[in-house]
Amino acid sequence: MDESKGFRKFLLLTFLIGFGFFTMGLMDPLYDTYIPIFLKRYINSNALIGSVMTLDNILQLFLIPVVSVWSDRTRTRFGRRIPFIIVMLPLSAILFSVIPSMAAISLASLIIIIFLFNIFKTSVRGPVVALMPDTIPGDYRSEANGVINTMGGVGLIIGTLVLARLMAVNESLPFVTTGGFVLLATIILFIFVKERKPDTSEEEKQPSIFASLKMIFSSGDSSVIRILFSLFFWFMAYEGAKPFLGLYLVDVMKVSSGNAALAQGIAGIASVLLAIPSGYMAHKMGRRNFIRLSLTLLALILLLVPTTGFISRSFALPAGSSLILFLILMFFYGAVWIGVVVNSFPMLWQMASYGNMGIYTGLYYTFSQAAAISAPPITGAIIDLAGYPGIFIFGSICMLVAWFIMGGVKRGEVHSDLDQSSTQKA
Repeated sequence: MDESKGFRKFLLLTFLIGFGFFTMGLMDPLYDTYIPIFLKRYINSNALIGSVMTLDNILQLFLIPVVSVWSDRTRTRFGRRIPFIIVMLPLSAILFSVIPSMAAISLASLIIIIFLFNIFKTSVRGPVVALMPDTIPGDYRSEANGVINTMGGVGLIIGTLVLARLMAVNESLPFVTTGGFVLLATIILFIFVKERKPDTSEEEKQPSIFASLKMIFSSGDSSVIRILFSLFFWFMAYEGAKPFLGLYLVDVMKVSSGNAALAQGIAGIASVLLAIPSGYMAHKMGRRNFIRLSLTLLALILLLVPTTGFISRSFALPAGSSLILFLILMFFYGAVWIGVVVNSFPMLWQMASYGNMGIYTGLYYTFSQAAAISAPPITGAIIDLAGYPGIFIFGSICMLVAWFIMGGVKRGEVHSDLDQSSTQKA
């Protein structure tokens, strides 16, 4: 059967599932860009701001695995993921909408609303992510992940390049508007996405969480462990820079606060353009090889970021050239980074079964969020000690470490006989 035609029959379903990622794409960049700016009004230390920004990551470290496994074992007439989505996404939307209002009151009120918002947004992320591999066969998950990440990228573009500009009108406006979009996306998911019912064979045996983890880590195959540690290091690079890109644009590039999300917006455009092609390319050349190539390019791009000012001065380029060069690099960064994101999750899912899909999803987030917790305080301290260029050099080193570890991964590819699971059934 022609592989592209094989995926085409799942395209509409994948697109609808992508509305869950669309909501994350809307909220995450606004949160990551403007929460540090709100905090800066009360806190002077970048290291301390970075520490506060890890609050959501600490919650994600524990809540995502727990809720993901909980949803694995949930059985309702709506399915096992949808009940979590239709409760927690609307609550996230409401709390997100009032963040600027709380930021205007006091630091304490800002911290409290951040905490409450992240409890619900974090809890829903696992079920949102696990919804796709529950319904899409393993051979097409790179392509499907490309589609849903495109939806997330569309949300990011709307959030950073359209809604963020509303900050100049009223600080609450982009957050309230985003909340409305999230509510609409929740309604679309509830009405149009129907979860697949498991086969009898898939329901026969449900090992405990600890038994499943023991089976995964004592199998004698290091591929899962290598993927998890690789993603820890590439997320150290990504999460270390992300909270400070807005401040970098404001402090170094001297842009207005309304344009502070420009870097993420440009990277988001590139991600939208390349997400689906990345899935298809990895299908052809192999997921591991594609990820390693992407990590090499990301390391190079991060090394070039601190040189934009030097290049502008050396070639006597017009005023503003340093900003333009930086945004060009961010475009390429987004284009390459999405290839890592699109193909790493499917490698783990390829090794999972219907019964433990949530556990593999939870492990992905345990390691990625461990990096997200560790990186911002480190990069914040690096900025305080050595300036902004240090965080990009740090990121480049982390990408190369991930490249090295990823070299030993042997499983997770399309058509791997060892990895076929019962989720291959439509």
